[in-house]
Amino acid sequence: MSTFTIGETKVRPGEYHRTENASGISTAAAVNGIVAGVIRANWGPLNKVVEIKRGDNVNDIFGSGGTTDIIAEAFKEDITTMFVVRAGSGGTAASITLKDTTAEEAVNVITVTSKFVGTRAFTATIRDSLTNTDNRECIVYDGTIEFEKFTFAKGTASGEVEELVKAINKSNNFTATKLAAGNGVLASGTQMSFTAGTDPTVNTEAIGTALTALEPFTFNTLCVDSTDTAAQALVEAFVTRIYAAGSYPIAVLADSSNVDISARIERAKSINDLKVVYVLNSVTNTEGTVKERYIVTARVAAMIAAVPSSQSITHRVVDDFVELETALTNTQIEKALLNGCLVFTTNSDGDVWVEQGINTLVNPSDDLDEGWKKIRRVKTRFELMQRIGDTVAKLVGKINNNADGRGSVVAAANDVINTMVAEGKLSGGSFAEDTANPPKGDSAWFVISVDDLDSIEKFYLTYRFRFSAES
Repeated sequence: MSTFTIGETKVRPGEYHRTENASGISTAAAVNGIVAGVIRANWGPLNKVVEIKRGDNVNDIFGSGGTTDIIAEAFKEDITTMFVVRAGSGGTAASITLKDTTAEEAVNVITVTSKFVGTRAFTATIRDSLTNTDNRECIVYDGTIEFEKFTFAKGTASGEVEELVKAINKSNNFTATKLAAGNGVLASGTQMSFTAGTDPTVNTEAIGTALTALEPFTFNTLCVDSTDTAAQALVEAFVTRIYAAGSYPIAVLADSSNVDISARIERAKSINDLKVVYVLNSVTNTEGTVKERYIVTARVAAMIAAVPSSQSITHRVVDDFVELETALTNTQIEKALLNGCLVFTTNSDGDVWVEQGINTLVNPSDDLDEGWKKIRRVKTRFELMQRIGDTVAKLVGKINNNADGRGSVVAAANDVINTMVAEGKLSGGSFAEDTANPPKGDSAWFVISVDDLDSIEKFYLTYRFRFSAES
């Protein structure tokens, strides 16, 4: 008894067998709800990606200065994760020198230095423990809030200096250097100020470095805290580069309110990229304050990341966006839409909503159809590519390049397509071998043909009225 492959006809009569995996391989799920962001802050690691989940204390991680409000804004939408990079180079750390209790002249015994550069303002208190008479405490405060506490033994043979230095050097936030032994006893003090540090320099080069740090990570959308044209050009180049390498990013950009609206519209048109969304206008919040442009881009990035590809953000009302910064005429709105702008307008109830979920692709190249202009359809297509890629990647090197092996790939990929049909993202499709490119060596070619769905966005209603003189 020997084996056979699909389509093979044997010469001799007899029994032939082959095996199949009836359960197949697991179908990769969609990746949704992940936003990447580049910020300025007065605390935290530089040029390092920090993963933030809903409920994490952002103040502990990045302080409260700079543009950390991007993170809070993004989590107003139903996202799960943010990958955040604090951009910048240079800067100095905060520090404080602690003294002993030598009567004649106190000796400088310890320098405590923050591990991160920045202007975050700290104070330190040295006191006896309130709960254990054998211990003392060094408490670092951020304003009036306790930031970190170090407990050390009181009056030990090795001296309090040694004990506190050991305790601080286990910290993720501070380091301690012993300057002298002194008399072995640390002087008490209440909320003694650190010498303030300085924030790093954030320029175009620094933003480019921060973007590079994000390259290995998987995310749906990207926002930065800059409306600088040169910085945004780096963002455009970055998403193009990582897309070519197999990622599926959508960047959200905006220009300063100082830029004339006509110039903003032309800017969007010039980008002409399915991977870039350009927000035309800003809004006011519940306090009547105009939201900074970077805040609005963060919110839009989170909306796009959070929504499943079976839905559109067209006419989506945005909570706490109260009114438009500037009222737009119908002519301005239509011109903006035709030139690839994402525009905020108001509905009949006065709510602020997204007029239409589109990107900056205005003039598609010959290999792109009109569907690439819509955010929903881009998300669907990116999701299809991601899920098929993640699914068939499990088979690389594990199957033969023969009819059976390629059949396994076809079956696995068609499972993805059928799943997305059931999820309301595709109306149908198929994955098959590319007959124009026969397999050879370790290579096999396939063709994916699908019909992705769009949302109804325009209703054309014809009313037929008739006047009749008859009763």
